[in-house]
Amino acid sequence: MRASQFHFNTLKEVPADAEVVSHKLMLRAGMIRKVAAGIYDYMPLALRSIRKIETIIRDELNRAGALEISMPLVQPAELWQETGRWNKMGQEMLRLRDRHERDFAFQPTSEEAVTDIARQELKSYRQLPRNFYQIQTKFRDERRPRFGLMRGREFTMKDGYSFDRDAEAAGKSYEVMYAAYRNIFDRIGLTYRAVSADTGAIGGDRSHEFQVIADTGEDALVYCPDSDYAANIELAEALPLIPARASASAPLVKTATPDMEACSAVADFLGVPLTSTVKSLVLASDELDDAGQTASTILWLLLVRGDHDLNELKASKIDGLKAGFRFASEAEIIEHFGCKPGYLGPISPRKPVRVVADRTVANMSDFICGANDEGYHYTGANWGRDLPEPEIVADIRNAVSGDPSPDGKGVLAIDRGIEVGHVFYLGDKYSRAMNATFLDVDGKPRFFEMGCYGIGVTRILGAAIEQNNDERGILWPAAIAPFEAVVCAVGWGKSETVRLEAARIYEALREAGVDVILDDRDERPGVMFSDWELIGVPFRLTVGERGLKEGIVEFQARQGGEQLKFAPEAAVEYLVGLLRRPPCQMRRNS
Repeated sequence: MRASQFHFNTLKEVPADAEVVSHKLMLRAGMIRKVAAGIYDYMPLALRSIRKIETIIRDELNRAGALEISMPLVQPAELWQETGRWNKMGQEMLRLRDRHERDFAFQPTSEEAVTDIARQELKSYRQLPRNFYQIQTKFRDERRPRFGLMRGREFTMKDGYSFDRDAEAAGKSYEVMYAAYRNIFDRIGLTYRAVSADTGAIGGDRSHEFQVIADTGEDALVYCPDSDYAANIELAEALPLIPARASASAPLVKTATPDMEACSAVADFLGVPLTSTVKSLVLASDELDDAGQTASTILWLLLVRGDHDLNELKASKIDGLKAGFRFASEAEIIEHFGCKPGYLGPISPRKPVRVVADRTVANMSDFICGANDEGYHYTGANWGRDLPEPEIVADIRNAVSGDPSPDGKGVLAIDRGIEVGHVFYLGDKYSRAMNATFLDVDGKPRFFEMGCYGIGVTRILGAAIEQNNDERGILWPAAIAPFEAVVCAVGWGKSETVRLEAARIYEALREAGVDVILDDRDERPGVMFSDWELIGVPFRLTVGERGLKEGIVEFQARQGGEQLKFAPEAAVEYLVGLLRRPPCQMRRNS
């Protein structure tokens, strides 16, 4: 490919509506073009990278035995109604009607569609296991699309689904896909972690997220540098930081703390560590009657140490809160505790509440908590002496850096990450809802055991740039760069020698299998170099008349490489050798 025949349009200025680095750089590099909020044109440079990602995905999935299919973008409402998700998906799912007033969905995902395929096509255990996947456009009507391709409305996604005869076989399919995903992200060349995760709205009971490590990531990833332990912050176990409760050594004193609502303010005012305070959070669970109206409400007082934060997902696993909860209103809090938030505590509330203490709080003694009286806190509070033992003790807090690792092999650290892949074990959630069965070896019908496996193809572009950039532009991993190398011909319009030698080097690289572009635009060297640095092409060979007189061309790696000088043939050989080395194993944890 020659630059004079290729289309790209670089910008010097950062677009005003771009918020994160990847969005800014993709717009400046002419890779994407905004059409509407969260909807973009993918220009030639971006599409080249997308196709390379897709090729890697197909290669590894096909090798793992998955079969590519293509399901419709527009799916009938009846399929979604069978599982109840027609209503549960909410406004994120784009609904539309055809000329006959029949309801359809523009697919946000395809569990229903693929389960319909399975119940019609897979009749016997002899046809199992099966694993179908597609790389297809999806649409989710995000309330607030932002960050370019990171959280757009229309995007490209690989979604795959496995069908097995029992849980044991489904577990094996899960492991095969988990390994395939590792191979995919290793080949793409991103630093990532595979972390245990919650299954979310899709459902199931086993799940891993593949997170690209980036400071701008929305997700917090908890891991142990000395072991393989890694989990999403929502799922990471937080062990008790106090091994056993000490005996009470201080009297219970109601202490004035005027205008001190936050634990940190109370600790500073009293001159004590924040770790001696207890934070109170009040949740409410509602029971509904047959008409869907609130019949009764239970208030829950959740207690975490003052330096810790409540993990709402963990709270949702507690019996009594599993059906759903909300934060209590101020009126409900005043009714039950007799004062406004900021001074709440577990000692003698006005009305009964259910008390849930985090593991660490359950082992605290002589702690500080709200006195249920505005402007006052108790000091020297102790379980059993001053208040009943907590009704429930559970892990309800976020893990923090420095916590002991749940596997006992060190302490935890936290990175930021961008989710680019997710694998779920679904069980029979969808097959049972849609009555998708096969005849097992005993001749009896059984529901399929399913797995679900997704990769955000276009999101990988944004995540790769968030992880790999500098002040000059993008730093693509070679495997997914729009071009692996560029030959910059300095003085193309003035020197036949430059034209001939640049074209010869370009053809030699092409014949060696390098994805290379020849910059024959006759631009100034500074313009050419800044364009390709912005675009992020990993390697550059510069051919100029002055260098050719000395028998050399210049080699420059986009990331961290010094400028080297080679004879033309040696430059080609050196570059080919760099690109064809086995890919290094990126840092990763499971």
